[in-house]
Amino acid sequence: MAVATSTIYADDPVTRSVSPTSKDAAGRASELAAAQAATETGDDMLQSISRMVYSGSYALAYGLVYAAVFIAQSLPQENSVMRGFRDGGSAAMDELGAA
Repeated sequence: MAVATSTIYADDPVTRSVSPTSKDAAGRASELAAAQAATETGDDMLQSISRMVYSGSYALAYGLVYAAVFIAQSLPQENSVMRGFRDGGSAAMDELGAA
């Protein structure tokens, strides 16, 4: 099995017949493709960073809320501190609903 290879030189008639406008268009097309690839890479990197920020924020919020609920549930429920928390929370929710 033989492999055929060829080399195109600048003085080849086929190469000379291509107009400079066509060469410019081909160059612009390759520049556009490179710019689109760079934009897609930037978008992928931005999306990865966004996912990391979301995951970190989610874990932080979950940890804080879980810890607060765990501590609140472990305290005795019928005392002045817990009644104050319940009344303050109800007042905050009522104020939020009124706004």
